[in-house]
Order: sequence, then structure tokens, then C-alpha cells
Amino acid sequence: MPNPYFSFKQFTVWHDKCAMKVGTDGVLLGAWTDVSNANSVLDIGTGTGLVALMIAQRCNADIFAIEIDNNAVIQATDNKNRSPWSERISIIQGDFKTFESNTKFDVIVSNPPYFSNSLLPPDIKRSTARHTNELSYYELIEGAAELLSPRGKFSLIIPADVIDKIIEIAANFDLYPIRQTNILPKQDSSPKRVLISFSNKKDTIFAKPNDLIIELARHQYTPEYIDLTKEYYLNM
Repeated sequence: MPNPYFSFKQFTVWHDKCAMKVGTDGVLLGAWTDVSNANSVLDIGTGTGLVALMIAQRCNADIFAIEIDNNAVIQATDNKNRSPWSERISIIQGDFKTFESNTKFDVIVSNPPYFSNSLLPPDIKRSTARHTNELSYYELIEGAAELLSPRGKFSLIIPADVIDKIIEIAANFDLYPIRQTNILPKQDSSPKRVLISFSNKKDTIFAKPNDLIIELARHQYTPEYIDLTKEYYLNM
């Protein structure tokens, strides 16, 4: 039986009530996202609350985490209440497509639904979590653009094969790529995921994309991956 929780150095994430469990994608996004000088953060589709908790660990911002699934909201609320940063994290149940806020966010993050062209899995909750049926990339990017503060940053992790589409959609809403990391599971593999960050300022510089390899061999992690995640993983 799978473990109902995942322990990190400073907090524990329970995921037994959630369709999507703690995984590498969320850890990568939470560790990679630039939160320097952030006062307000929005996590879209927080699930267990993992990314919100990771960001809370390394900044003093107020964090708002929105999630549509009731069980995930309950789980994320429990997880944040057990953490050292419960007073700075607010879990909001709702549909991002109808979400409104007077706050403009310095950082917006999302580990969005994906695999939009694959067959739907039988479990409807898993379908909502894994596919773009509930929230399309277009709706996600449009909403994020409206909620970014001046010189705010929007960061997400996506399948590598949709990166060109994402950049194209973002341009429609005056969001410009400023940072990109291609994620390779192993040294001889092609990128499977991409971490990308956007700014709403056209004059920002797009740094040359870099590659991050996760493993050299089974459970033998690269120095770069260890350096990125060592403040979180227990055995890094």
C-alpha cells in the first residue's frame, strides 16, 4: 500500500485524499520558482499544497492557493495547518476560471493539468487533475496575466512537447518568457518537462534555456538536481 504522506525536511505532505500525489513535477516547480522580493504568491491548482508549502519555506510572502476539488482542499488545509507557515498560507476552494482578486500577485505558479491528447483515465477525479478539460492552457495563462503585479512573474511546469504552444499563447496576453529549464530524466534522454517563467514586461531579457538532468543512474541524482532540491528532500 502506498505511503499516505511524504516527509520533507521542514514539513510533511499528506496526499491520501488527493487524486494526484506528491511528485517530481511539483517539487521541481516549488524549488525552481524565483520568489525573491515577493510579497504575494498565487498557486493555481494547489492539490496537496506542496508547491505553496515549498515556496513558504524560502520567502516571507503571503501565499494564496486555489483548488477546485473538495478533497484536495481539505487535504491542503490540513497540510498547511501542520506546517510552520500556516498563518501565511490561505487555501481557497474555487474554480480559477471564475476567480477574482483585488490583490495583484508578485509570483504566480502552477503545475497545471496536462496530457490533453491522451485517453481519459477512468477515475473522474484523476481526470480533472491530469487533463486540460477543466482548465485549458489558454484560460490558465489569460487568468494569470490579469492577476500579475507590475513586473510580476508567472512560472509553470509543462510537458516539453507543448512549450512552443505555451509561449505562443502567452504572447497573446503580453507575457514574455524570461527563464527556461528543460528537464531530462536521464543523461541520454530527451526533455520530458519544461520549467518556464514569464514576465509582463516586454523589455525583460530571455536567458538562454538550460538543461537539468535528474538522474545519472537509478537513485543516483545529479549534483544540479541535488543542489536544487537539497533544502527539501530528507536524504539530499
